[in-house]
Amino acid sequence: MSDIWTVLKVLNWTKGYLAEKGVENARLEAEWLLCAITGMDRVGLYVNFEKPLTDAELAAYRALVARRAKREPLQYLLGSQEFYGLDFLVSPAVLIPRHDTEVLVEEALRRAPATGSILDIGVGSGCIAVALAKSLPDTDVRGVEKSSAALAVAQQNIERHAVRVTLFEGSLFEPFVGQRFDLIVSNPPYIPTADLATLQPEVREYEPITALDGGEDGLDYYRTIIPAAPEHLTPGGWLLVEIGIGQAEAVLGMFADAGFTDLFIAKDPSLIERVVGGSFS
Repeated sequence: MSDIWTVLKVLNWTKGYLAEKGVENARLEAEWLLCAITGMDRVGLYVNFEKPLTDAELAAYRALVARRAKREPLQYLLGSQEFYGLDFLVSPAVLIPRHDTEVLVEEALRRAPATGSILDIGVGSGCIAVALAKSLPDTDVRGVEKSSAALAVAQQNIERHAVRVTLFEGSLFEPFVGQRFDLIVSNPPYIPTADLATLQPEVREYEPITALDGGEDGLDYYRTIIPAAPEHLTPGGWLLVEIGIGQAEAVLGMFADAGFTDLFIAKDPSLIERVVGGSFS
């Protein structure tokens, strides 16, 4: 085997290696990793197929590939993830933003006042709060998170996108005694505890378990957030939550029991029920 590792040779080898390790879209991920090392974009890779990698590039690339082969998420390796048209910094301290969650942002924007106040419970990377603040620059957006490490990532993303979001460390409504908001949103942990073991290795072994585990039936956080929300909403204010597969009816029932009206369920692009919401008078 030649010791000269060109761009094309490296990509071909990595594609096969990652595919053997169970990585989907192995060729595409091989390209993204090589882009991160070389500074080229994917077009740059294609016009430089015959270019040899330097020893330093090869060593750095091999290190990333070895980590990806152990199923460490690509987003953590690259340090970023796109969400709602914005690029967010991510680390193992935060859940990787999912495009399914964009439905929550879209439904929130349909109901949010242009100059009102919004609370994001469990802010994580800040993707929801930042996306809302970017679209509603005159709105007072606040985010609460119990993980100080996650808050640090969220603060970086707030600064990265130059938006006005105020962060608070604490659990759920704790920092907001006596305060009310026009809109409250949350993407809480909703995976049933027993299901965690069935998740892809990228999720169960690397993403923060506290951002995933929703208790025995996955509904623990809804049981706390929904009944408590009315005393933190302005008259006619909205509560919107992301939900897991098959949880819509149970969560909708909690909204009804708490006195919410104008109840709705919104589906994601895969037609999975993804968001439940309601208003409180």
